[in-house]
Amino acid sequence: MFRSFLANHRSALFALATCVALGPSVGFAAGAPTTVDVSRFTFGPKEITVAPGSTVRWINHDEVPHTVASAQGQEKVMGSKAMDTDDRYDVTFSKEGDYAYYCTVHPFMTGVVHVHK
Repeated sequence: MFRSFLANHRSALFALATCVALGPSVGFAAGAPTTVDVSRFTFGPKEITVAPGSTVRWINHDEVPHTVASAQGQEKVMGSKAMDTDDRYDVTFSKEGDYAYYCTVHPFMTGVVHVHK
């Protein structure tokens, strides 16, 4: 019985060690998106920092529509439709940089995504 117990645990430890050693090169799904909550006419947090290849998700919790759009004078990376309550908008940032954005419906609502290694 003890040998069976030991053999099962060795197999489990070997499987765990293999997963750790192979790490992300196996092609596991990327981590969960970083979330920006849209509520009370603000983006929260107003500024976030993520690594290249990360996805940012905006979720509208207000009762009125909002958008997420690249700030004027910046490369157009973001451009959501009007998001109703509980709608989501995702962007994956592949290049390093600082990406300012705003709500086209309420231009006083602004934020920045910092993408750095």
